[in-house]
Amino acid sequence: MKRTMKQALTLLPSFAILFSGVLPACAQSAAAAQKQQTRPRSTGPYTLEMNTEEVVLNCTVLDNKGQLVNDLTKNNFKAFEDKVPQVIVSLQHQDTPVSIGLIVDNSGSMRTKRAAITSAAIDLVKASNPQDETFVINFSDEAYLDQDFTSDLSKLQAGLAHLSLSGGTALYDTVVTAADKMEQSARRPRKVLIVITDGDDNASKLTLDNAIHRVQDLQGPTIYSIGLMFDSDNGRLESRHAKHDLQALSKETGGIAFFPSSLKDIDSVAAEVARDIRNQYAVAYRPARTPPTGYHTVKVEASAPGHSKLTVHTRAGYFAKPPSLANSKVHGS
Repeated sequence: MKRTMKQALTLLPSFAILFSGVLPACAQSAAAAQKQQTRPRSTGPYTLEMNTEEVVLNCTVLDNKGQLVNDLTKNNFKAFEDKVPQVIVSLQHQDTPVSIGLIVDNSGSMRTKRAAITSAAIDLVKASNPQDETFVINFSDEAYLDQDFTSDLSKLQAGLAHLSLSGGTALYDTVVTAADKMEQSARRPRKVLIVITDGDDNASKLTLDNAIHRVQDLQGPTIYSIGLMFDSDNGRLESRHAKHDLQALSKETGGIAFFPSSLKDIDSVAAEVARDIRNQYAVAYRPARTPPTGYHTVKVEASAPGHSKLTVHTRAGYFAKPPSLANSKVHGS
């Protein structure tokens, strides 16, 4: 199914905003790129409507066998900001609706994998909260919004069916574009991107650090990565680099990176992602002191009788903004 140029330009205004706001030294080249490229870019926040005095961290807790732990209370958690202990004021463990972005690699190397990916992605949506909303972006060296937010499975399946299967892999640019899409139009209290790719980024204007910092700067969505590195056409070095990038994107935003060993494992990984999303804890604290403008590291730990070592996945930090820019929203993840 052939897409029109108009579809590729859906998010183009964000492309110029990103390069003027994040990479000012590249302003002239960005202006030229805007005329030549159909690939949009920018990011968006994961925020809860509360107040600027609270930080809310969405957390996935796993035991030493990698199984979800769902029986914890507020007293089982410890939160730290810039290594300073914080007082946790609330804990929620509810299946709240999520805004989901499915970000699927559409480059030539994915040709034999797309049918299995589409099936697994649809199963993931079926296993999610019925009130979730999902969009689909297919990307190679250009990103296409092939389905806007919807809960209609048939529309999502049609969006996933848009194939080009050519070109390079502009992963970093597409992640930033998708996060901006979340900021502009997501309507659910939690935001998640699910990235599915089999290769190393070889076409982005941004670097990995640019993408991560941009998402962090605007309190962007949690990123789950599914890396299909088996039977890769790339060499070992490229595959290791791609795996490292996916792990970094997920770790820094509070998600988890998965690397199935074959196509037949994709369904089980998708099901695990759906379970993780539906079983997160929301840990809220008020910073012990008003955080100055800039980046602040965060860490959450958990322990409980009857459980061995517990691992908490949450984002690595957030950027505090001046009060005039906070818009009365709490930092979330």
